[in-house]
Amino acid sequence: MDTINAAAQLPKHFEYFSLTNFGNQKTADELSDTTTYYTEQNVRWRISEQSPLDLTLQMNFRTRVDNDHHRLGVRWRLSDSHYLQEIFNKLNLKYAINAHVIQFDDQPGNAWQLEHSFMMKFPWLSPRLYLAGFIDHTFGEKLASNIPDNPVVAEAQLGFNIIEQFYVVTEYRINEYRRSDVNNLAVGVQYKIVW
Repeated sequence: MDTINAAAQLPKHFEYFSLTNFGNQKTADELSDTTTYYTEQNVRWRISEQSPLDLTLQMNFRTRVDNDHHRLGVRWRLSDSHYLQEIFNKLNLKYAINAHVIQFDDQPGNAWQLEHSFMMKFPWLSPRLYLAGFIDHTFGEKLASNIPDNPVVAEAQLGFNIIEQFYVVTEYRINEYRRSDVNNLAVGVQYKIVW
């Protein structure tokens, strides 16, 4: 799988973040030219300059039809909270939780999601080393019987900066929506473009 991430700090307390995963769908003969995709487009608005709270809009698009989700929510950046900031700074940890409380899609019911994100650095080992990831926990979705209730998608990425913007990374991922391949471990490279 290939992934492209993009992020931007915008004027008037706005922020943009996206990820797009590209992959190949396996067929019976294990060969395929069919590209699959999953993308999240996030727009966040910080309530005030000092506030650790953001209003959020997330739009998910994926291969096939009638399976996109659009969510509204509130993100709490705990590591930016006044009374918790010192503790998180000592741990070299950034942590946020996003409650996507309203979901718009073609499915009946009221699905919602908790999204956790984190980034930890290890300056006592190496300033080049980091651990980052997310946990998405979805509630109330109407799903096929072979998928667990309230499924989780989680990823932890351990990365090491080799030179300039070039990193070597390893990722462990859990995806409870994929029944044939729930757990994955991958090793790869990452190049960060900053402008």
